Amino acid sequence: MSTRLNPITSPRHELRAEKARRNREAALAAFIGKKAEIDEMLARLQALSADHFNAHPDEVNWGQVGTLEHYASLLKRITDSAFGEGEHAD
Repeated sequence: MSTRLNPITSPRHELRAEKARRNREAALAAFIGKKAEIDEMLARLQALSADHFNAHPDEVNWGQVGTLEHYASLLKRITDSAFGEGEHAD
């Protein structure tokens, strides 16, 4: 009579479980890193906005309006994607 290994406690299963755990840890670390990058970009944009995008009210021109329109369109693409709106709506 031969003895069968329990597939849940076999060394192969333990190796797969360890690999899956390391993979989840690596994914979490990458996620946190990307979130930190986004947080830094958002903080920089918020500071630039608070400073009126370096524009003095007496010097605002249509070129600066166009630049802000471009920024707004890029941010709209991001928010539409993040919130499932616009072209990303169900």
